[in-house]
Amino acid sequence: MKIDETTGVIVTGGASGLGEATARFFAAMGAKVALFDMNAERGDALASQLGCTFCETNVTDEASVDAALEKARAANGQERVLVNCAGIAIGTKTASRKRDTGAIVPHPLSDFARVININLIGTFHMTAKSSAGMMTLDPITDDGGRGVVINTSSVAATDGQMGQAAYAASKAGVAGMTLPIARDLAREGIRVVAIQPGLFHTPMFDTLPEEARVALAAMTPFPSRLGNPAEFASLVQHIVANDMLNGESIRLDGAVRLAPK
Repeated sequence: MKIDETTGVIVTGGASGLGEATARFFAAMGAKVALFDMNAERGDALASQLGCTFCETNVTDEASVDAALEKARAANGQERVLVNCAGIAIGTKTASRKRDTGAIVPHPLSDFARVININLIGTFHMTAKSSAGMMTLDPITDDGGRGVVINTSSVAATDGQMGQAAYAASKAGVAGMTLPIARDLAREGIRVVAIQPGLFHTPMFDTLPEEARVALAAMTPFPSRLGNPAEFASLVQHIVANDMLNGESIRLDGAVRLAPK
């Protein structure tokens, strides 16, 4: 599918990190981009810079998503591309001992549920709502293609580290639902693909000490560095352009396999 100035694109988590890089890429191509994010200050500033539409959005809340979709579609028309980058990560063991008292503490259920709700349920929520809108469009490819959904999984889906039970479960869910959703939407000409990034330089890494960033970068066999969000955006662009990419989760990781910790 080709991207041009008539193409509507929605990027969740679009105010920073992988989502921001993706939004910048599509805006540079002339597409009509809507940024969905909780960070209104950053989202408004980036939208103004790129000439995009910002929609303050909680992907887990149906009313919030419906309002954001209404605003985005009023500005840009029905989207043909959805890229889901919204997500969070926490580091909590399933059960652990407090160093000061030795007390045994189980993983808070509320924290586990929050990660699943945002990363997995939020991704499915946006996919279902957006694909329903795409079904109203006329096909624009020779094969009858109407649109593309690209979701963000993670190498943690298979290589989850200590303290990543919630995050790994959420990202494994994103990868696991890729094929059945692609099959659900196949007759409608809507493709669904997931990307499983490895270690990418997002704002999360800026909070780490320099030696920690160097150590993490060294875990990647080649190239031995953190991934650039623009490289994620480049894969997004290729997925949109290549009509045979469907129902697959693609690792983008420099051959890294995460160690236990």
